[in-house]
Amino acid sequence: MFRPNSLILYVDDVDRSTAFYKDILKTDPVETFQDFCVFALTDSFVVGLQSKHAIDPKPQQGVGGFELSFSNATTEEVDALWAEWKARGIEIVLAPTTLEFGYTFVAADPDGHRLRVCATDTTNIA
Repeated sequence: MFRPNSLILYVDDVDRSTAFYKDILKTDPVETFQDFCVFALTDSFVVGLQSKHAIDPKPQQGVGGFELSFSNATTEEVDALWAEWKARGIEIVLAPTTLEFGYTFVAADPDGHRLRVCATDTTNIA
């Protein structure tokens, strides 16, 4: 059956974005080409970083928004990653907070793509 297996992020500088994702994912890309690289998020899902200057057709500007969500975290991991990312100077869009769906924070990558870290089991939140 057809299932999505990848997400491609259009980025301004592939080398800068590759270094950023290597740092936060704590892994190397599984493939690297000029103007493009791929990180495996699971055995069946990857995120690609594509130069927005080297793709046809050119990406549209200002079309909606999305976020890459890491939602298998514990509340402790949310707090630890928030502190680590903040200390590294990563832009924090939303500090850790409890919302209807869980305990979460939101950061942004160098191109402004939103990254949400979320613990959906909030039984351990005081």
